[in-house]
Amino acid sequence: MPQTPTFAAMFNSSGYSRHLYVTREGNCGGLFYQDNNLVSGSLEALIQHLVPTADYYPDKTYIFTFLLSSRLFIRPYELLAKVCLMCIEQQRLNETILDKAKIRKFAPKIVQLLYNWTETFPYDFRDERMMRNLKDMTHRIAAMDELHRKSVQQMTQNLIRKLAALNQYEEVLSKLNASATDRLTVLRTKPQSIQRDIVTICNDPYTLAQQLTHIELERLSHIGPEEFVQTFAHKDLLDNNKSCINDLKKTSNLEAYVEWFNRLSYLVATEICMPVKKKHRARIIEYFIDVARECFNIGNFNSLMAIISGMNMSPVSRLKKTWSKIKTAKFHILEHQMDPSSNFYNYRTALRGAAQRSTTAHSTREKIVIPFCSLLIKDIYFLNEGCANRLMNGHVNFEKFWELAKQVSEFMTWKQMECPFERDRKILQYLLTAPVFSEDTLYLASYGSESPENNVEKERWKTLRSNFLSRV
Repeated sequence: MPQTPTFAAMFNSSGYSRHLYVTREGNCGGLFYQDNNLVSGSLEALIQHLVPTADYYPDKTYIFTFLLSSRLFIRPYELLAKVCLMCIEQQRLNETILDKAKIRKFAPKIVQLLYNWTETFPYDFRDERMMRNLKDMTHRIAAMDELHRKSVQQMTQNLIRKLAALNQYEEVLSKLNASATDRLTVLRTKPQSIQRDIVTICNDPYTLAQQLTHIELERLSHIGPEEFVQTFAHKDLLDNNKSCINDLKKTSNLEAYVEWFNRLSYLVATEICMPVKKKHRARIIEYFIDVARECFNIGNFNSLMAIISGMNMSPVSRLKKTWSKIKTAKFHILEHQMDPSSNFYNYRTALRGAAQRSTTAHSTREKIVIPFCSLLIKDIYFLNEGCANRLMNGHVNFEKFWELAKQVSEFMTWKQMECPFERDRKILQYLLTAPVFSEDTLYLASYGSESPENNVEKERWKTLRSNFLSRV
């Protein structure tokens, strides 16, 4: 069975491979090279460069980079159709008499390309048009060469399993969201009936950090690399085709991950604002500081930032009497690590350290790297905004897409990590379904715990109470 190289090996730290087997300079068949690096080309030439022959197979970094970025110019099913057509024409697969020696050399290469595509970008094949093209090509290969029939079957089975797992994951997310909504309704009508706090469910900060890492890695694992490109596809499609935009605007797993970050932030704020007694609120704050520290030690920067964000929400930060009971030194150290100044310099330094630890670690626990996802999306957005997709001569700016692929490939390495910690269903269920307050409800709870201190807060409290009573 063909093998897909690891992303860590594909884009190494020394500057990722742009070298495409032969030394070239200047224009070559619609592709432009500089210092032996492919920097631009016409779309047709780039597509041709993807197509294997009996004697040529594209560089693995080129395959990933082009499949990732090409969707800004051509829909995946159209690209696959073009690749298949080029293969059929160049190898003369429609002729009655085939060159069997040539086919034996070509078949494993096209199987490898299709295998790489289905393994790395399986969600492209949720489109029936993609599946039709894939089935047509694999049927031809199997009919031509018995040796590759099993490889083709295994590839298809793996793809079907991946798509089934995605469907199952989306169904679970839908049920979790419904459950959380139901619990919130109960909380508003009968608060005492389900009013448990996080410490009651899990009194060990390290265990909670482990369970947060479970959720993070599970959600990361379902994000396709193409989703990072498709988040800004609506701006960059050159033909301005609305149907094409609808085809590409599929970023549900990335959006679900961002929603998880927001949920965790609000859950932290809710847990802090809900207790009536000051000492209980202080205990919850100290607990989450310890959880955040354990997340940092694990390499779970996304949960770390979500916890800090929740503790810095105004309804929480205004609880001065509560905060006065807490030794905040540990919290300030964590805040410093995630300080947004100098473009998150401290966080980026810590992330590089975690990434280096991951590459040399023998223990699975030390290999975990979970980046602050919103900042990764922001980085990719600004890379996209800062460089044109096409050059003045109409060529695709491939130098830009090498950089894009390098950033996304790092994420791909991290998301493939399996969580080494034991799952605790009770804790996971609470984290995923416990009701969280809206911002207004957080302010109401906060003002109820520590009275408004100035006229602005008094007016806000008055308005919120009035609105709340009118809805009851």
